[in-house]
This record gives sequence, C-alpha cells and structure tokens, in this order.
Amino acid sequence: MYQKAAPAANLLTFRRVRRLKGMERILTLLSFFVVLSSFTFGQQTTPNPCTTAQQKQLDFWLGEWDLTWPGEKQGEVGHGTNSIKRIMEGCVVQENFSGGDSIHLRGTSVSTFDASAGRWKQTWVDNEGGYLDFVGAFKDGQMILQRETERGGVKVLQRMVWKNITTNELEWSWEVSRDGGKTWEVKWPIHYKRRS
Repeated sequence: MYQKAAPAANLLTFRRVRRLKGMERILTLLSFFVVLSSFTFGQQTTPNPCTTAQQKQLDFWLGEWDLTWPGEKQGEVGHGTNSIKRIMEGCVVQENFSGGDSIHLRGTSVSTFDASAGRWKQTWVDNEGGYLDFVGAFKDGQMILQRETERGGVKVLQRMVWKNITTNELEWSWEVSRDGGKTWEVKWPIHYKRRS
C-alpha cells in the first residue's frame, strides 16, 4: 500500500511545485514591469539639467575668436586666439586658449551650470602648471566668475568679467581685489572679435 500511494503523493507534489513555479514566473514578470514602469516614469519627469535657460547663459562666448590685449611695452599689442565649443552632449562649455606668438600661455577650461547650486562653475588648467577654479553667475549683462586665493598670507579675490557683449565682440578682463571685493584692479583686459 505504501508503494501505491507514493505515485499519487509525488503527483500532488509535482503539481504544487509546477503551480508555484508558474506563480513565481508571474510575480517575476510583474516585478519586472513595475521596475520598468518606474524607470520610464522617472525618465519622463526628470528634466535634463543641460537644457535649462541658465545653461545657455554662456552661449555668447561660443565660437572662434581673435584676441587682442595691451602688450608689455607702450604701444604694443598682444594677439591670441580662443576656441569655445559645447561638449558632453551640450552640458559643458570648453575653452581652448592660445597666446599665439605674443605669450607662452596655452590653456583650456571647462564650464558648466551647476543646477543644484544655481551657479556657474569653471576649471582652468594650462601649460604653465596653472589650476584655477571659479564660481559665478550671469547678471546685469555680465558674466562674472570669481575665486579666492592667498598671496603672501593675504586673502586675494580674483575674477574674470565678460562685458560689453555683442554678437561679434566682447570685453573680457582678469581682475584682482585685495580688500574683499570693495575695489578691483584690472590686470589683463582682452578684446574678443569673432572670426568671420
């Protein structure tokens, strides 16, 4: 009798296991669709931070530029170039500066609008070992990016200012303040003219 009952018990166990496996498949599929739906829903509701209006504030700088600045001696004029473009799917503005034959300096920067901080951020590196990082904003028709450093134990503010911006020209200046930003001294003014 024990031997005859065994096939029926095995059959019942087999059917239960089969039903459980079927339920597992259904639950797995349902879980997959829930995860997929939440992922798709999250993608649709999360705006791309690189398409915000603020991200376009530096677009005036994009392009190929010829640069001039006062030389070291009276009446001299320095000449250089700057190439500005968007990279990384439009999220980053990249600069490639060359001092041409006038100065040894060559450098590159990357700038982006940090949506979480509500500020522009830029990092500059160059062929003279320079590394500078800036934070700032576009306000009243000017882009100002600033940083704080120390020179000889004294706190110094440094900033870059883009101003008098038109389609084909603009003024850029490197400025320094030793009194916490009350007054600024222009150290290097550059005139930008868009290449035609």
